Amino acid sequence: MKLLRVGTAGAETPALQDAQGVLRDVSGLVPDIDGALLADHAALDRIRAADEAGELPVLDAAGLRVGPPLAGIGKVVCIGLNYHDHARETGAEPPAEPVVFFKAADTVVGPYDTVLVPRKSVKTDWEVELAVVIGRTARYLESAEEGLAHVAGYAVAHDVSEREFQIERGGTWDKGKNCETFNPLGPWLVTADEVPDPQRLALKLWVNGELKQDGTTAEQIFPVGEVVRYVSQFMTLYPGDVINTGTPAGVAMGQPEPKPYLRGGDVVELEIEGLGRQRQEFKDA
Repeated sequence: MKLLRVGTAGAETPALQDAQGVLRDVSGLVPDIDGALLADHAALDRIRAADEAGELPVLDAAGLRVGPPLAGIGKVVCIGLNYHDHARETGAEPPAEPVVFFKAADTVVGPYDTVLVPRKSVKTDWEVELAVVIGRTARYLESAEEGLAHVAGYAVAHDVSEREFQIERGGTWDKGKNCETFNPLGPWLVTADEVPDPQRLALKLWVNGELKQDGTTAEQIFPVGEVVRYVSQFMTLYPGDVINTGTPAGVAMGQPEPKPYLRGGDVVELEIEGLGRQRQEFKDA
């Protein structure tokens, strides 16, 4: 299923996009798309059955904002340097273990929302990423297969980063990762049954119409199942938690000088095969 949420921020309606691309209202079956729903297989089955039976009402979403496809996110765990080609372009050695950092849940915005370039920013960068949404509580998992079994679905994430804040200002990466609006998510949460192999997905990103990233999750150093297993050794993952699994080559930081970092007025578009497309206009904060 392709689940999404539409409406003004904080008042979105849960919805489903059916096989014909028609938007369907699921608010009569569930209050929202969140961790509680993802952990309730019976509720998901009711939505699926109603969709297959043609019982869900059409939702007139003309002019409505598309919000993040998931409400009530507990935490956003991010994996850095997780693509062989991205490590090469930045001159970094592939890590022996996943590089883990966090984004605050309040950085998450809708896939078409405006993204703010922080004040005093000189190195705002783009990163298309596969987001993994957890559907079962995960702690101390023993295998990558178990890791995949705890995934409820997948989405497109834009891990916007400010590289000077991240790398040159001392301390951890968090200062460059948690600026306001720095994690557009969506448009859909695509349930795991529709993504039989998350290691065979194409990722692309354009800046002002120019293709910048053109990669595949086959380049991941640590595949999805292993990432979930690894993270579960250090923290408990709950339904509705999100893991951003890293970005392929093509970021501004990896380009020749002068590096084409983002400025107000730039437009970024990104997509992942089968998971939908995003578009953001960047604006000075």
